[in-house]
Amino acid sequence: MKNTVLYLMIGCLLAALPGQALAVDGNALLRQVDANLQPESYEMYRKLINIEPDGRKKEFVFYTAKKGKDRMVALFLSPASEKGRVSLRIGDNMWLYIPNVGKPIRITSLQSVVGGVFNNSDILRLDFHVEYDVAAVIDQGDTWSLELQAKTRAVAYDRLKMTVDKKTVQPLDIQCFASSGMLIKTLHYSDIKDLGDGVVRPAKLITDSPLHKGYRSVMIFAKIKKREFDDEVFSLEFMPRVDELR
Repeated sequence: MKNTVLYLMIGCLLAALPGQALAVDGNALLRQVDANLQPESYEMYRKLINIEPDGRKKEFVFYTAKKGKDRMVALFLSPASEKGRVSLRIGDNMWLYIPNVGKPIRITSLQSVVGGVFNNSDILRLDFHVEYDVAAVIDQGDTWSLELQAKTRAVAYDRLKMTVDKKTVQPLDIQCFASSGMLIKTLHYSDIKDLGDGVVRPAKLITDSPLHKGYRSVMIFAKIKKREFDDEVFSLEFMPRVDELR
């Protein structure tokens, strides 16, 4: 109901100002996109599939927990070789815990702990409005095109171009650019379905990149449940114990 009301408000605003695409409050629209994609605090299961040019595939399954705007942790459940690994994000800072090493190590947003086209910031993604401001909104008929500018230089992508479906207020695709203007990758959202607890969103995310021709990565979202967590869950000390949350 909340999503519907906001969409109607946006629609009325457009009707009142025909041809005035910038009359849409871009940052409010982006916040609604975020709210439709995921609750502020939740737990979730995902599968990530890396596909190489020759068709070979490697799959990973994660359990993920998020709290508030900037804390997220992901536990590897499979394959067996990766089971027990944990990646943690607090704001712009990220760490990886490997059971055999026994000590968290720092990682960066542009690295990838799983290989493939998704990097760490894609896997531990915060809400878009936390990291980006809307610089422009372009009315494209059935869709809006949002130009997003990173709030700080610590964000993985300097600029995003997001296409949003007006009917569902869900992203269809996102182009990710470096500060030089180079296209780094494109994210394609599809297969909108009810993932539980009232969350209706795209269940599939596919990414490709001109920097990795022939390679693709696919993320499949299975279950999302709203849940509150103690602050200690998102700490270096708790990384070996994340499996206790399940």
